[in-house]
Amino acid sequence: MIYDTIIIGGGAAGFFTAINLAKQRSDLSIMILERGGQVLEKVRISGGGRCNVTHAEFDPRSLTSYYPRGNRELLGPFHTFMTGDTMAWFEERGVSLKIEEDGRIFPQSDSSQSIIDCFLKEAENLNVEVGTKTPVTAISQTNDRFSISSKSQTYEAKTLVIATGSNPKMLKILEETGLNIVPAVPSLFTFNIKDERIKDMAGLATEARVRLLDNEGNALKVNHSIIDQEGTQGPVLITHWGMSGPGILKLSAWGAHQLNACNYTFTIEVDWLPELERSTFPEQLKEDKIKYAKQNVAKWSPYGLPKRFWQSLVKASGIPQDLTWADLNKKMLLQLEQQLRSGIFRVSGKSTFKEEFVTAGGVNLKEIDFKTYQSKKVAGLYLAGEVLDVDAITGGFNFQNAWTGGFIVAQDLAKRL
Repeated sequence: MIYDTIIIGGGAAGFFTAINLAKQRSDLSIMILERGGQVLEKVRISGGGRCNVTHAEFDPRSLTSYYPRGNRELLGPFHTFMTGDTMAWFEERGVSLKIEEDGRIFPQSDSSQSIIDCFLKEAENLNVEVGTKTPVTAISQTNDRFSISSKSQTYEAKTLVIATGSNPKMLKILEETGLNIVPAVPSLFTFNIKDERIKDMAGLATEARVRLLDNEGNALKVNHSIIDQEGTQGPVLITHWGMSGPGILKLSAWGAHQLNACNYTFTIEVDWLPELERSTFPEQLKEDKIKYAKQNVAKWSPYGLPKRFWQSLVKASGIPQDLTWADLNKKMLLQLEQQLRSGIFRVSGKSTFKEEFVTAGGVNLKEIDFKTYQSKKVAGLYLAGEVLDVDAITGGFNFQNAWTGGFIVAQDLAKRL
């Protein structure tokens, strides 16, 4: 049998492509090939099992700013299929969604199973075939037909969609077919830091601004004007192994290739009081010395930092625990300012962020027509999701990339076939 379309990859982008195509063209034969025993596994574990479907950002240009790679290319596609379209798509199929305070969007059920059940039901009703335990070993094209080989058999298709995420075996197969592949490196990860200042502080979270530095103490460039100059701001979570939280994860995403090149050994500069003006902070410290003259420095933070953490930074500033504010000399004030506004921490290694392994890398974006998501080199070959060199920070943005790509691929295939 020659299928009209075979989709390799039974994940978010693969199912979204298949369902949207089958909905428009019930006459087409469509098959999904999945290497694992289960489909939609990444959907299952995402968001702690709740599935962060998308994000409440409804302006296409603003939405692109959450993508370290692909931000320019996605602007056009987001004008075609956006976050609001995603919400409507699921609501129309009986999956109620909710927007949380931080903008993340989840199923009302708080269970990824709601999304999985929706996809499986739609695929079954629309006669989409699904083959599991079918790892693809080779792809070739002859006379406008694709031949897709697995260990047990060979399939043929008029058109082919690759939606395998960052699977290294598939990237190698695509490279063998002539596509240019950007080497994949980890994108979302936490920083491993051993430092007395954060020892026994696991679970503590506070707002901070973090900058990447090289081993000489200079700003580590990640080709983003604001991040290169100011770093990222957001909640930083202290963990048993170092630091995590949105402020760290965003930095890990933007610096993915540079930090890989450093072998994950670098330094960060942390401003623990990002809401306070830096230029006037020395004067504020002097005023606080007078204002809180009789108070013990270590007992309470006038800047709202958690008590244990404040005490740790005071100790790191070389200030004895029994000193009052009035006792602080110029050197102590300067050291306190440095710890609060420019704390230097050495990073030695990384840890995967939960189970949500995201990579930077994949098929070079210059080789894709983003009006159709078709390869410019291989006619009839489409690519959607993380197999492309597109990745985002946490918050539902990587899924939105999958939905948008899958939708546009389906639109073009519906016309083409």
